[in-house]
Amino acid sequence: RNSGVLRGHEGGPLVIGGMLFVHTPFPNKVFAIDLETQKIVWKYEPKQDPTVIPVMCCDTVNRGLAYAEGKILLQQADTVLVALDAKTGKKLWDVKNGDPKIGETNTQAPHVFKDKVITGISGGEFGVRGRVTAYDLNTGKMVWKGYSTGPDAEMLMDPEKTMTWTNGKMAPVGKDSSLKTWQGDQWKIGGGSTWGWYSYDPQENLMYYGTGNPSTWNPSQRPGDNKWSMTLWARDVDTGKVRWVYQMTPHDEWDFDGVNEVILADIDVKGKKRKVAVHFDRNGFAYTLDRVTGELLVAEKFDPKVNWATHVDMSTGRPQVVAKYSTRQNGEDVNTKGICPAALGSKDQQPASFNPKNGLFYVPTNHVCMDYEPS
Repeated sequence: RNSGVLRGHEGGPLVIGGMLFVHTPFPNKVFAIDLETQKIVWKYEPKQDPTVIPVMCCDTVNRGLAYAEGKILLQQADTVLVALDAKTGKKLWDVKNGDPKIGETNTQAPHVFKDKVITGISGGEFGVRGRVTAYDLNTGKMVWKGYSTGPDAEMLMDPEKTMTWTNGKMAPVGKDSSLKTWQGDQWKIGGGSTWGWYSYDPQENLMYYGTGNPSTWNPSQRPGDNKWSMTLWARDVDTGKVRWVYQMTPHDEWDFDGVNEVILADIDVKGKKRKVAVHFDRNGFAYTLDRVTGELLVAEKFDPKVNWATHVDMSTGRPQVVAKYSTRQNGEDVNTKGICPAALGSKDQQPASFNPKNGLFYVPTNHVCMDYEPS
């Protein structure tokens, strides 16, 4: 069946009872199809401003719908989050999550954890300020908003209680952990977008996700670690408060967008049973962290050809960058050649999976290198 939109279709349809719910790229139409008769029961066709299209990176895709308590949730490209009645398609509520006029759009599937609809923001290429926002499932009212960069209060970080891996153990992030790693007001357009996938541990009441690349792309324009872009996060679902963070690629110089999914598994690590969060990053390293405490347990290349860093120092948690492949050290208007992986990543957004029966992770990977010239 033709959806009537000739652009990239990402994300799977939903099957709820005898109904198939299908979504399209911009303008984000939704079709409810009866599985027995294949008839369209209802369709939702939002009118969106076409000026949103030029500020969408990498096609006008939408990564899917969510379903909860008789509602279909759609995150439109123009940042409007919509709840539809699953039986009739009637709009129950909508809420504006951002502003396309400053480069903010949405491409991700919303996630429902408990009575919250969690959504992020796209636009790392356009100098947005990344964040995740929780809305009430029944009313659309905003419950909390946590930014990726900036003042502690706006990130919902407690300088004394939010923990990070420091010199071989967990320690508090301390005051102004993000502000100290940006020059002046750069954090206001710092990127760290959140268009990926979120995971949820009901026992810990924590959601887990990764943030994207810092903004702008040219690393010379943003000295410092650019926290907390390129970071794995654990946030309380009810309050948004951050329990722990771990930055994978400080001061990103290669566009290794850190938004790939976080897989929650209970496995043996070095002979000890651990509740872990596992993340195969675009940067070519796979990370295993204790998902309760945030401890870094494993950080290893999953493609041996990765060359931008030799390894991750397990005491500091920092990648050891190779000067030859450092676009920052080589400078502006210099073409750094043969960096592995490419910005596409050793693994892009196609999700990996875990088989608890044999303890193996199955990972779709890329083996692509690049030349990169900041200008």
